[in-house]
Amino acid sequence: MDERGTPQRFDGFHTSSIAVGETTIYTRYGGSGPPLLLLHGMPETHLMWHRVAPRLAANFTVVAPDLPGYGASTGPASAADHAPYSKRALALDMVQLMAELGFLRFSIAGHDRGARVAYRLALDHPERVQRLAVLDIVPTGEALQQADATFARDFWLWFFLAQPADFPERLIAAAPRRFLDHMLDGWSARPDAFPAEVRDAYLCNLADPARVHAICEEYRAALTLDRAHDDADRGRRRIACPVLVLWSEAGALSQWYDPLTVWRGWADDVRGHALACGHFLPEEAPDATFAALNAFFSA
Repeated sequence: MDERGTPQRFDGFHTSSIAVGETTIYTRYGGSGPPLLLLHGMPETHLMWHRVAPRLAANFTVVAPDLPGYGASTGPASAADHAPYSKRALALDMVQLMAELGFLRFSIAGHDRGARVAYRLALDHPERVQRLAVLDIVPTGEALQQADATFARDFWLWFFLAQPADFPERLIAAAPRRFLDHMLDGWSARPDAFPAEVRDAYLCNLADPARVHAICEEYRAALTLDRAHDDADRGRRRIACPVLVLWSEAGALSQWYDPLTVWRGWADDVRGHALACGHFLPEEAPDATFAALNAFFSA
């Protein structure tokens, strides 16, 4: 098993490694119709969409990349200010990726870290985004502004991975399988939602020092640059396109926030609902996730 995963889960899709700036982005794409970019979260790769992407491909041209530094994509060189791994930089990578594939305007669905790239892309490049779906997040700046002791306890990952190099990198290297299983099993309502070969592909993220460093750099950027970018935009810039918000009925967002109210502080056209699952919506609740995304992006 390698980081690309089992191709039969994406029957009819093509793959390509596309050079974008300093990175090479591994991308799986297929289907026909309006372009739809699917972005994954942590600790996953594009494989998290394996139960949803083939169904969406009946109506859309689906593009599912590994984010820079994850899976089979390379990551840019790190910098002292972590700027190459800011959501602003990663969003620009996605704009350039889609342009290389011939898509200058497209819709986006992002989960977890991918959703943070997605909404930053919609803010920074509004002319590119037709519709936006964000899965199980509120904006980074909002989360950190409202953070309390419970947030620090339950979202410990944010603060652990953001510690200076190479402290978290070395600790993860000591037990990558234990680290992965803790996340997948602890954040989901259905640990059986992750087939063994998919779980093994995710392990590749955490068993390779270069990928772990890239992931940590992205979290370091989140607590510094990403928060600063959100703080600068709050009340000044808004997401221009329609926004779909989906979140876990069993997860933290349902307990801590009114997600629709939070997102209406950032966009005018916001709709959405909770799904009966844990954090990993496309894997734990693929039917409900597909139905919501398909209806929204077809409107």
